[in-house]
Amino acid sequence: MIWSAIEKFSVQGVQFVISIALARLLMPSDFGVIGMISIFIAISTTFVNSGMSSGLIQRQNRTELDYSTVFVFNAVVSVLFYALLYLTAPYIATFYKTPLLTPIMRVIGLNIVISAFAVVQRSRLTIDLDFKTLAKVNVSSVLVSGGIAIYCAYTGFGVWSLVYKQLAAALISVALLWYYSRWKPSLSFSKESFNNLFGFGSKLLIAGIYAQVFQNIYNLAIGKYYSSKELGHYTQAKSISEVVAGTVSSILSQVTFPLLSELQGDKKRMISIFTRIIRMSSFVIFPAMTCLAVLADPFVNFFLGAKWSDTIPLLQLMCFARIFYPLSVLNLSLLNSNGRSDLFLKVDLSKAPFIILGLWITIPLGVEAMVIANLIIAAISYLINAYMPGKLFGYGIVSQLKEVWLTLVLSATMGLVVVFILSFFNSDLLKLLVGVFASALSYLGLSYLFKVRELDIFFNMARDLLRNR
Repeated sequence: MIWSAIEKFSVQGVQFVISIALARLLMPSDFGVIGMISIFIAISTTFVNSGMSSGLIQRQNRTELDYSTVFVFNAVVSVLFYALLYLTAPYIATFYKTPLLTPIMRVIGLNIVISAFAVVQRSRLTIDLDFKTLAKVNVSSVLVSGGIAIYCAYTGFGVWSLVYKQLAAALISVALLWYYSRWKPSLSFSKESFNNLFGFGSKLLIAGIYAQVFQNIYNLAIGKYYSSKELGHYTQAKSISEVVAGTVSSILSQVTFPLLSELQGDKKRMISIFTRIIRMSSFVIFPAMTCLAVLADPFVNFFLGAKWSDTIPLLQLMCFARIFYPLSVLNLSLLNSNGRSDLFLKVDLSKAPFIILGLWITIPLGVEAMVIANLIIAAISYLINAYMPGKLFGYGIVSQLKEVWLTLVLSATMGLVVVFILSFFNSDLLKLLVGVFASALSYLGLSYLFKVRELDIFFNMARDLLRNR
């Protein structure tokens, strides 16, 4: 967990600095153009993976033939999907009325083929819980690709700076994964192995496609009905809100899936660990997202500049929309780790009517109304995700909320305290400095006062980590 956290927060920290530099050098419309094609790239990437990497992780007795089968399948499918993207790029550009999308999609689409050649290597490191190596790979790729993007933006490449950033990140990541993994495919393919892995992964494939469609459908709708500038503000707000929520969720998903998969035969211990992770994740994510929402105004004005001011209300709403997102991820991970990808699919599909209805109502009302609908749907989604673990393991919505309600109340109290303190300051820099300090001091003080046990756990983890350096 510690190495995964170091990796994710290091990557997000570097990306945060890079995104600030790029936001100052580029225009909101540049980010909007990339946002337009995100849904097509995401769906293609999901098809290439096809859930088979998760099948490898979840499977107890893996063989070299299993690994090679997944490698061959991913390689072939990635080429097919890139060819499809290449041919359909002009039609997608026509849909958005943005001709520039044709060459951009054809270049970014190469990432699908490149990344497919390291899916197995990444899965093997995850199975071995070797998050230290994954940290080296991901941090290195982000640093180098970010430096390339900043140079390109500074020298006038515009939106292509963002394209080259993604391409460079994929190339570096794949090269390092091959170097560190030391695994080489035999290029053998087993129909029996494929059927076994795809039997589990097919449900995740459908759920993954569904998830990518509905995660990126706002990009599609805003890009179609509004300007690339407005889409740029939306994508920037989403990106910033996911620095914390998305990172924590990624850590939890990466670590808990292989961990809980190993414990699926011991339900009592599995739920015990699941409960601890629920409490620890909420202890971090609730105050972090509350703090970011409260400081959104000075944060955007100071770091991004006045041209990004329309991002502020969207960012505040997204912070609250994502406050329960890590807990939703944990509930779905619990289902997958127990081989219930069929229930994972059913749970995910049950949210579709709410998302479609929310979009149908709010598209004519503007981008901010669409984000408000997303907040409501996020709350509903958590309740749906927590229902099935309650039915299967006796640890559902009520049990989980009992574990986190105090943390939620303390986070809200912290937010009110910080809002009051900030009313005495005018400088954006002072608001940020004072706001972060006041948030940390008030939240930790309240946690100590109410004897929140996760405070001791985190202090003990930090002390052990320093002792073992």
